[in-house]
Amino acid sequence: MRVLMLNTHDIAGGAARATFRLREALLRGGVDARMLVSYRMSDVNTVIALSDGIFGKALRVIRAEFDRLPVRKYRRTMNGNWGPFSPARVRNRKLVRAINAISPDIVHLCWICGGMIAVEDLAEIKAPIVWRLPDMWAFTGGCHYAADLELTDGNVGGNGAGDCGNDDIGGRNESGLNCDSGVMCDKYVGGCYRCGVLGSNRDRDLSYRVFERKRRAFAKIPGMTVIGVSKWLAGCAERSALFGDKKVVCLPNPVDTNVFKPVDKHVSRLLWNLPNDKKLILFGAAWAASTPYKGYDLLLESLKKISSVNVECVVFGANEPKNKPDLPYKIRYVGHLGDDVSLASLYGACDVMVIPSRREAFGQTASESLSCGTPVVAFGVGGLPDIVDHELNGYLARPFDTGDLAKGIDWILGNDDYEKLSENARAKTVREFDYGVVAGQYIDVYRKVLG
Repeated sequence: MRVLMLNTHDIAGGAARATFRLREALLRGGVDARMLVSYRMSDVNTVIALSDGIFGKALRVIRAEFDRLPVRKYRRTMNGNWGPFSPARVRNRKLVRAINAISPDIVHLCWICGGMIAVEDLAEIKAPIVWRLPDMWAFTGGCHYAADLELTDGNVGGNGAGDCGNDDIGGRNESGLNCDSGVMCDKYVGGCYRCGVLGSNRDRDLSYRVFERKRRAFAKIPGMTVIGVSKWLAGCAERSALFGDKKVVCLPNPVDTNVFKPVDKHVSRLLWNLPNDKKLILFGAAWAASTPYKGYDLLLESLKKISSVNVECVVFGANEPKNKPDLPYKIRYVGHLGDDVSLASLYGACDVMVIPSRREAFGQTASESLSCGTPVVAFGVGGLPDIVDHELNGYLARPFDTGDLAKGIDWILGNDDYEKLSENARAKTVREFDYGVVAGQYIDVYRKVLG
């Protein structure tokens, strides 16, 4: 079976790394899996870059900038309030020809924005399409995560935003949607307009035009199978106007449990020059300060409320800022980590991983941390309830109750049965997210697509 996986990048960004890992998992499972990318940073022979050289690199930059042009007239752009907005309007027939020339059995789409391909091009791909969703973009009018109505100007409305359709158990919603506050825009259920990410108050704005282009393009791909990486994301896709008639399944991102595994805490702390006499709270901060859905503001609020003493905070994915947050304990910044082994040793060195996200399609850092035996505290949103089992391998706080998040941190750090939490964490990832387990599930889906 030959599978060609499309992603804009090969290892830059969470979606790229997840696709890169899935490629490796499929290879181990006997599948001829390759990645076709616009930007290649790795040197593995199963990753193909469409255009190399100076001309190819320049063309990629031009395509990406041209694709963003319509967004620039809106006051919230790529680094704005709710992250990127991708029109995917630049045609790339060269890419389509390359895909069809390779003639794979399955074309597996993932994160394909940044000028890689236009939505209209997808209908020209001859092989069956399986689209693994890394975020909400595929079924929205261009945003990658729906805006929070309480954090916008209030002009974006919704079609019953936040209606999850599932029971809210103990204030922690198993579906991941925030039923209590009902703040998430869900215009993707009927059709996008007045986009909160764009800061638009017009009905026929860019989000409306992108949504209608997708509606026309996807109607030409009747056999497309959609994969949500969490129950929440798969549920959103099923409710959407664009994928309501498609086959939607839920499969997680894989974790290499041979790399992300428990290590001796004292040894790992020695490697990272971290103190042995402190309780260490870990947080991943890449892009967090400038992206509201990552919940950095909620984290800082929560850390001021914890009652645990003798603690320090460890931050990866960012260097030490000029103006550090005002917290009553030390914060250590370890910068950007370039390899999984270093990241695994850092997870193992810490006592708890905190993920304060308002939106999280899956929660890759959560599964990585649990695989290393480090419990996770997070809000019960998005894909995180699929990973964190409340008070079994971590703590799911009520969205977006910073007091409850602080309570969860204290509960982990002061837990008398911490070793049992760690054992449960490791067992969950080996059972549900290991390479072999997830690859087998994807192979089953591919076989059904091929009949």
